[in-house]
Amino acid sequence: MQTTSKLKTAAVGHTQTDLLFGEFLVAGGLLTHEQLDHILATQQTESGRVGEVAVRLQMLSEQEVTEALAGYLGLEFHPLDDLSGIDLELARSLPESLAKRFDLIVVGERDRHIVVAMGDPLNVVAIDTITLKMRNQVHVVIACPSQVAAAIETIYHGSDAEEQSLRDLVEVEDGAGRDEEIAILEEEDDSTASNTADADKAPVIRFVDLLLRQAIKSRASDIHIEPQEKSMVIRMRVDGTLREMVPPARKMQAAVLARIKILSNMDIAERRLPQDGRFKVRAFSRDIDVRVSVLPTIYGEKVVMRILDKAAVKHSLDELGFDAERLTEFKNILSMPHGIILVTGPTGSGKSTTLYSALNYLKDPTKNITTVEDPVEYRLAGINQIQVKPEIKLDFARCLRSILRQDPDIVLIGEMRDAETVSIAIKAALTGHLVLSTFHTNDAPSTISRFLDMNVEPFLLASTIRLILAQRLVRRICDKCKEPAELEPALLKRLNLPSGGAFYHGAGCTACGGTGYKGRLPVFEFLPIDHELAQMIVEGKSEAEIRAAARKQGYGGLLDSGIRKMTEGLTTADEVLRVAAE
Repeated sequence: MQTTSKLKTAAVGHTQTDLLFGEFLVAGGLLTHEQLDHILATQQTESGRVGEVAVRLQMLSEQEVTEALAGYLGLEFHPLDDLSGIDLELARSLPESLAKRFDLIVVGERDRHIVVAMGDPLNVVAIDTITLKMRNQVHVVIACPSQVAAAIETIYHGSDAEEQSLRDLVEVEDGAGRDEEIAILEEEDDSTASNTADADKAPVIRFVDLLLRQAIKSRASDIHIEPQEKSMVIRMRVDGTLREMVPPARKMQAAVLARIKILSNMDIAERRLPQDGRFKVRAFSRDIDVRVSVLPTIYGEKVVMRILDKAAVKHSLDELGFDAERLTEFKNILSMPHGIILVTGPTGSGKSTTLYSALNYLKDPTKNITTVEDPVEYRLAGINQIQVKPEIKLDFARCLRSILRQDPDIVLIGEMRDAETVSIAIKAALTGHLVLSTFHTNDAPSTISRFLDMNVEPFLLASTIRLILAQRLVRRICDKCKEPAELEPALLKRLNLPSGGAFYHGAGCTACGGTGYKGRLPVFEFLPIDHELAQMIVEGKSEAEIRAAARKQGYGGLLDSGIRKMTEGLTTADEVLRVAAE
């Protein structure tokens, strides 16, 4: 807004022919004469217009230059940070090749003119080409080039584009087989021969490919394929919640399941027992692992595909979401030569990401790091990773016994599932190894109680455990549609928050699929076992007493961490209460 007011002042008494664009920027107060001279000198050695060079030299932002150019040319500036108002059908009527070639998109229709947002509104060839292609007069508006490029990607390759392709494919297949469906009244034959043949047909292959593309585009972690009595439900888990996807045509359903089993190297004929497999796909110029689980239900086989996209997960401690004080403390504990560090929480709470981030931080050519996992989700360079194989009796305990004979410095145990694994882990910590693992408890103090229930001696826990980290994942408010929100007095009281604070929520837009959330962030409960807490464990103090002592030392619970994220404007009260209510 400030930029616009300056330009209006500068434009008084001037037209486009009065001033050059650089002088226009100086007159508008966006540049000084010295800065303009520096830009013009840079132009002598580097290519680019005045605005481009100003952005490159970080004298102006791209948006400031674009708004200034709009005022200079007398054009309307059209921000593209929210695409909800764009007519996608009309936008896609212009071929993607032309949109990319001329750096423009169709954003709508006004007064019988096609409204086109351009990064370069001076491109007369582009305007003439679009006019001919759309067979209509064009009304040009100007937009930031980077926003135009992002909008092109969303319009032509957004998850809804894949969804529409799925719907079109399903409609074609449904229409082709409706007469046959009316005649089939009995249960499907158990034979697999026809399903296997159908799995290799183009429509089935295309359906599975589009299904995976849409899920990857939507940042989904899982795809659930669930057979019902007379239909099939397909859902994907995005930011921890399930969303419905387009199901296949009735006659394609068995073939779709067969296609996935073929890709996963499973036994097509086996429908009575659970099966596990995996395959790799290449999408959007990157390799993505897909882990597949098949489970027989009363209506057929239920399939869950776990999407392991390395590009979507950054295994970096600095980007996990710790505040500065806790991050420093965590790094200090990781630097200890021996002991046990536990990350606890339910399935899907981000425990593996935290541990992988810790391993990346610890990775060093001078250290021997070995992991035992079930399954190995992400492959890390420079680290020895072992896959548990129960079918040949290669379990956690057996792997650990062998690992300790391999001269390790750091050992990661995917999960402490039984007393034998816990016992070996404690022995490893006592003999000079740093052990990282996960556990399933509701919060950090209850982990101590669980170990005691597994008949672990209190003095062993006190002397080996260095840190217990409980965590959950809350959905992050979408940056594109974030807006202030008011909380009900009852909710403020429940969260022990004063009235009048600044809180936010997402209104819902195309960027977040109308949910108001995009991405997730963790909330943590930090419980380092210092001398005081170790003494309490040895003395057999209760879980409540240990929790109270931790709170007294300033280590809040999951709810406290969630409220902090909420007051920082990162998540909502509903999300905090959903995962961390006490």
